[in-house]
Amino acid sequence: MPNETGYRAVEETYDVVVCGGGLAGFCAAVAAARHGARVCLVQDRPVFGGNSSSEIRVPPQGAASFHAYARETGIVHELLTEERARNHEEATFDNGWINSVWDMVLYDTAMKTPNLTFRLNTSVTRVAMKDERTLEAVVCRVQHAETELTLRGGVFIDCTGDGLVAAFAGCEWRLGTEGRDEFGEPHAPERASDAVMGNSIHFKAKDTGRPVPFSAPDWAVAYDDPDFFYKQGRWPGEIRSGYWWIELSVPWHTIYDNETLRHELTRHVLGIWDWIKNKDPELSVAAANYALDWIGQVPGKRESRRIVGEYFMTEHDPLEKTAFPDEAAYGGWFVDLHEPGGLLAPFSERAAAEGHSGAYAAKSYVGPYGIPLRILIARGMNNLMMAGRNVSVTHAALGTVRVMGTTALMGQAAGTAAAYAVRTGIPIREVPTRGIRDVQQALLRDGCFLLHAKNEDDRDLARRASVEASSEAALSGTAGVRREANGSDALTARRGQWIAVGEDRIDALAVCVSNGSETPQPITARLYAVEHLWDYRVEPGPPLAEAVLTVPAGEEQWIEWPVGLRTAALRGAYVRLDLLENPQVRWHAAEGVEPGHVSAYDLGTGQMRRYSGGVTMSFRVSPAQHCYGAAQVVSGVTRPYRYTNLWRSDPNEPLPQRVTLTWPEPIRIGRVELTFPGQLLRDYRSYPALYRDPQCPKDLVVEAYEDGRWTEVGSLAGNYRRQAAVVPSHPVVADRLRVTVTATNGDASAAIYEIRCYAEVDRTIGTPATEQGGGARDDAAT
Repeated sequence: MPNETGYRAVEETYDVVVCGGGLAGFCAAVAAARHGARVCLVQDRPVFGGNSSSEIRVPPQGAASFHAYARETGIVHELLTEERARNHEEATFDNGWINSVWDMVLYDTAMKTPNLTFRLNTSVTRVAMKDERTLEAVVCRVQHAETELTLRGGVFIDCTGDGLVAAFAGCEWRLGTEGRDEFGEPHAPERASDAVMGNSIHFKAKDTGRPVPFSAPDWAVAYDDPDFFYKQGRWPGEIRSGYWWIELSVPWHTIYDNETLRHELTRHVLGIWDWIKNKDPELSVAAANYALDWIGQVPGKRESRRIVGEYFMTEHDPLEKTAFPDEAAYGGWFVDLHEPGGLLAPFSERAAAEGHSGAYAAKSYVGPYGIPLRILIARGMNNLMMAGRNVSVTHAALGTVRVMGTTALMGQAAGTAAAYAVRTGIPIREVPTRGIRDVQQALLRDGCFLLHAKNEDDRDLARRASVEASSEAALSGTAGVRREANGSDALTARRGQWIAVGEDRIDALAVCVSNGSETPQPITARLYAVEHLWDYRVEPGPPLAEAVLTVPAGEEQWIEWPVGLRTAALRGAYVRLDLLENPQVRWHAAEGVEPGHVSAYDLGTGQMRRYSGGVTMSFRVSPAQHCYGAAQVVSGVTRPYRYTNLWRSDPNEPLPQRVTLTWPEPIRIGRVELTFPGQLLRDYRSYPALYRDPQCPKDLVVEAYEDGRWTEVGSLAGNYRRQAAVVPSHPVVADRLRVTVTATNGDASAAIYEIRCYAEVDRTIGTPATEQGGGARDDAAT
């Protein structure tokens, strides 16, 4: 029936209502639904993804852009793995390169998620309150449908970016920049202000194969000064797509003046393209055959309201890596604070203006660091959460938590906690104290990673098993070297290589180096015990061993260091081999990446330099370290961190290869859950079109030793996803279970991070990306 406005009135009731369908809201809704809650996801645009959608086209980034093996996992990893497997276009270069394949991956996931209802093109217009601390409903208007929706819920999650629901509910919020006197944050300005980071629109250009003229309209902004670009950190060299620095905020308001900002940004985009096509002497030649293919008309926002929560996170927390008891997500992007005003300011970002190796940038690198659940819960409210860029942080802390890889993790944490609150009846404000262990264990089982938690699920029967494998890889070093044409392998700064210890001793180490001078060159080598892969401390402690190695003049020489170190106390951990600065010497990278073994450049800052952790340096170790043992599948961690945490078969042994779990007495097995390698090392943009990670098992068989014989209980075929589950057609009772990898997506070794076994057939805390039972289905192909 129509209401007083003439609109059709519709009322619906859900357990959880998520407002905002960007990556934070999308992951929150999917997580809550997978945990059994009845969920409605409200999105005011026709597509999901927010800033990452085809309307705005900002590629999701996060910790993996700075830290090797720090890729965000869980729902966002599942989505991006699917995008790479389906997308015919090469990975994104930067803003402007996302197409509708990504939109459809999100839409397809929403369609396939039980318990999830979604309303696109639907805007929240007001809220209804049960009392001053409790939301009863959000009232929404469906665009172009003359429909008003009243959505009642038990828990509401504000993922609108602008914090619209919380503002309507009367929550405390902040907008602007805190002064340094309030929290003493290093990146806070001396005085507080209303200034915020700006909104952006982007463009994409296409090589047409022939010269294409361009004439800017007279209303476009005119750019004539090359210093604006080249001396103020606004590099326009990548012709194919738009730039993060096309950004405006003050003097306009990023919420109320959004339409004005869209128009002004369009004027600037056309003026910048005019500079590229017609004015810059070098770019105009390079861009001669390029034509504008797309210009965004939905501004992407970085900052507006920030809702005050049960904890208010400051910049000190990521800088000092605060360990929170209610850790529910993590971040690792740098403290990325764009200059208010953007294109109207002297520079758009200080770190870019001075170069990312400058002092300002060095003080900005953080993480990985933990994020507490309490910043996702509105202070004083009984049933309101938030996720995304509107969470409870200062302006300075927002600089690191605002990127979409991180907000997606916060969204999954919020959705998981909301469903837990609904299921248990525990008020959402009490979940960080009364239910955090259950929420953390649910997140880990769903594929997420937490810095200070590991699998301790009492229901996981695999934790009680002994484990052996048909073969295990051993680390003897790297094969082949890669010489950098630009000389970036020169030891112009201290470099480090992490090495996993799997034996009681290290007799010798060797590195492949070149000396282009005419005289022998000394290099100082040091070996340190480190806490984990992201321990970038210049001096983690006293060196375990130290030597000065002499490098004769010549190319690609293996220089041996007789370390003679006893390492029994270090088994199951990493050591770091550092070579100190000598620009005359080049330490060559290996041809390939040894799983779980990464390097860092410029360790003298004590911080990871951007994009530097994706290679393995050349090294040899004697004796070979057995660091990929079968027991790693029950280590409780599903990525390289404090150790490799990976079973990897001997690459010299042909497939099939298997892992066998054995229990002292028969147990009931109703479900087997598996976690594999897959796109963990780097940011997803590093992976090509139609990509399937070679390390990921493609085909495998799961068998149980039942009634005196091995019986197949399930299989996978054509898999390329990181998580999968095999559900037998009926529960089996067995004292042994084996997983046999018959084919990978290209790698010579079979590899598995984790095996879990559960007695129950149904997954009570969520649904994995892939489920197959009895060997009959191939969901990996759907």
